This record gives sequence, C-alpha cells and structure tokens, in this order.
Amino acid sequence: MNVAVVRFPGSNCDLDAVAAMKDIRGLSPRLVWHESDELKRFDAVVLPGGFSFGDYLRAGSIAARSPAISTIRKMADDGTPILGVCNGFQILVEAGLLPGALLRNSSLKFVCEWVRIKVESRDTPFTRLARKGQVLRMPIAHGEGRYYAPDDQMSELETSHRVVFRYSDERGRAVGEANPTGTSRNIAGISNERGNVVGMMPHPERGCDPVFSPSHSVDGLLIFESMLEASR
Repeated sequence: MNVAVVRFPGSNCDLDAVAAMKDIRGLSPRLVWHESDELKRFDAVVLPGGFSFGDYLRAGSIAARSPAISTIRKMADDGTPILGVCNGFQILVEAGLLPGALLRNSSLKFVCEWVRIKVESRDTPFTRLARKGQVLRMPIAHGEGRYYAPDDQMSELETSHRVVFRYSDERGRAVGEANPTGTSRNIAGISNERGNVVGMMPHPERGCDPVFSPSHSVDGLLIFESMLEASR
C-alpha cells in the first residue's frame, strides 16, 4: 500500500510518520511535496503534524489553500483514506473536509503530554483493528487543539457515530480530568460522513516505539495497521 505523507513548509512530524509506517510490512510511505502532482497515484494520504506555513493567520489555514488540497478533496470523494494528525487535522478542518473548528487550548498554553483516548468508532480505515471502547495511549503536542462545533452540529456528529476518539481516563471514562485542552465533549478525533477522512489531535506516529513511551506503549501502530487492513 503506497501512502503519501504530504510535506508543507513547517511540517515537523512528516519524517516521524514515514519512519513509523516503514516498520509495518505492506506499507510503503513516501514524502510528497505539497505542490507535487503525484498525490493522485497513492492509495492513502497522511497530513502530518507541525506548523505548516508557520501557522500564520490560523493553524492550517494557509496549507488548506495549497495545491495538494484540491487533489486530496477529489481523493476523499473517491473514498481514499485520508488521515490528518494534529496540524493535519487543523488543515482538514480549515479546508472544509471536516466540520467544526480547532481553537486555542482553554489554558492558552501549548500542551505536550501523553494522554489516553477511547476508540468510539471502528467505522474508519484507521480504527478497523481496534475494539470499540478500547483505550489507547499516545502523546499530544499542540496549542490549538480545542475542538468546537455548534450544538446542532455536535449532536449530528454524535448520532452519526463520527466521533472517532475521545479523551478518557484509563477506564475509558470521558471525565474532565482526562481532557487536556478543554475540547468539547472530550473529542480528540472525528471523521467525515463516509468515514474515510479522519482528523485526530494525538500523534500515533510518536506512539509506535516503546523506547520513547513512558509506558512502553506502541498503540499508535494500530492506526497504521488498521489502514493496511482496510486496504485488503
């Protein structure tokens, strides 16, 4: 499975994503510059974390107008799996591929820590191998990750099972203490209606090596292994 990892000026998790996927037999990740016309040749796309275009104006707002996004929009319509991580999630929201907005953290501070997220939906290419209710451990690192949508839109996300991940404690409870950024309803990741486009604030690519995890977690691998399984 050929996976494009889109590189924007300011991306800083692109190499992490490539390294994580290279360890999974069957995945062939490659960096693709955001102005390249090669994207349409790939089986899946990952928009990595970082600070695309320096996060000027708003996080992800300039990258959302990049040449890559028009191609990604067509690929999404065709059912291609698209994953946006952290800044990639912000880009997908700014481009209108996912609803809502990502606001400054309620603390108004950059938050960098390991968190737990509960899998709320298996109906995406990136959660195919997870159990509903499974608690995963991954790191976050962002200043604008507080998910927000109007109440009617939020209710629609819930009823259509488009909330994919929710911040939780070790028992899977979406309590306030487990919400690191004040995000609405503890939401850590959502999908589009079809389920093939997913945005998430936690970094699975940084949760694939036990050496760098405080609890030797490799839960991030599940996201990429699910993508491979879905392709089969």
